[in-house]
Amino acid sequence: MVLEYQDYDVREAISGEDGLASANERPPAVVILDLNLPGIDGVETCRRLRTRGYAGKILMLTARHEVGDRVRGLDAGADDYLAKPFALEELLARVRAMLRSVPGDAEPVGSTTLELDDLVVDQASRTARRGDHSIELTKIEFDLLVLLVSNANIVLTRDVIQERVWGYDDDLGSNSLEVFVSSLRKKTEGEGRPRVIHTVRGVGYVARVDP
Repeated sequence: MVLEYQDYDVREAISGEDGLASANERPPAVVILDLNLPGIDGVETCRRLRTRGYAGKILMLTARHEVGDRVRGLDAGADDYLAKPFALEELLARVRAMLRSVPGDAEPVGSTTLELDDLVVDQASRTARRGDHSIELTKIEFDLLVLLVSNANIVLTRDVIQERVWGYDDDLGSNSLEVFVSSLRKKTEGEGRPRVIHTVRGVGYVARVDP
């Protein structure tokens, strides 16, 4: 009802199967996906959406507090998540952020490739690799990686990261950013490669390669 009052065209599905059928018939710009669904759960529904080629945004809703559950959702292809209970204003802000056309999506000028040691990020094709290993990233993870690598060796505060990546002023959940950083580290540090994303306690994060 709240989304409809904001003039969004809303379609509802009561199960993962119904949601997949609806998205296949007419792909939406944003999917708001509950983790706890009858039949196919939210994580599997998300994974199947991505496998079928769905390229829109996916916002996962969850009442669970374990970081592992949130990471599973991100690994399955979710772009962002929101833990219940949440304020409706925050839900609307997340939807607006997902629908907003960001300047970084425009055709880049000059070189679009960022490099940090053996990590290579191509902003034009929105791909990343470390050495010969291709890294599969969600939109939020990719935007976060671009922000950090393009500011290599510069410590970015949580507030700066929130504004540049999420694009809204509402406070993130107490460990929301940490979940995305954890997922990004897991994907960029595979095969025993050294860490490139470091925590600066009490401040934020920095991309660098320690000697």
